[in-house]
Amino acid sequence: MSYVVFGDRRSGAFAVEAALAEAGVNYEFHVVSLEKNEQKLPSFLALNPSGKMPALKLPSGEIVTESAAILLTIADRFPQAGLIPPHATFARAEAYRWIAFMASEIYPMVEIADYPDRFAPAGAEAEALKARAIARIRERMLLVEAAIAGPWLLAHEFCAADIYAAMFSRWSIGKDWREKHLPKLNALVENLAARPRIAPVWQKHFGAS
Repeated sequence: MSYVVFGDRRSGAFAVEAALAEAGVNYEFHVVSLEKNEQKLPSFLALNPSGKMPALKLPSGEIVTESAAILLTIADRFPQAGLIPPHATFARAEAYRWIAFMASEIYPMVEIADYPDRFAPAGAEAEALKARAIARIRERMLLVEAAIAGPWLLAHEFCAADIYAAMFSRWSIGKDWREKHLPKLNALVENLAARPRIAPVWQKHFGAS
């Protein structure tokens, strides 16, 4: 039995697919359409009661949810892929830091930016909330930009935090703003999208970088 990714194009499933591809793991991709709200169907809620994607079914049948947890699970299961720096090093702590930062500080704002009516009355209030969420995401992405040490986020080398950062750079903030304010992150995306195993996954989710 192989790994099964549950998600949709341009969703958090990208990070899971990219990590599995980089590790050279065979997996299946099960589409759960955001457009059709299929993440709220009983069949998906049985996998993740929060109704959020992605989810990963392990070969043993257990389900892992939350993209950050899934990334770290894949990194632990396939250490030869180098998705996380060596155990007990400062570089590993930094990778954990940035993955946790993006999961906690950016991901919740993305939901507000994409679905403001879930959090405020439709109309002016929802639009104002959306604008503030986008501003918050931009503020946080600037912190990621400032931390980029070279071709990758960490001075160590490529790791799963780069996959996460690249994914968040495609959401909510706007292409023109991204091009103007995130030059180092844009270069990181170019490097990521050129990695042989990740390139087809990037193309599938985001097209040309």
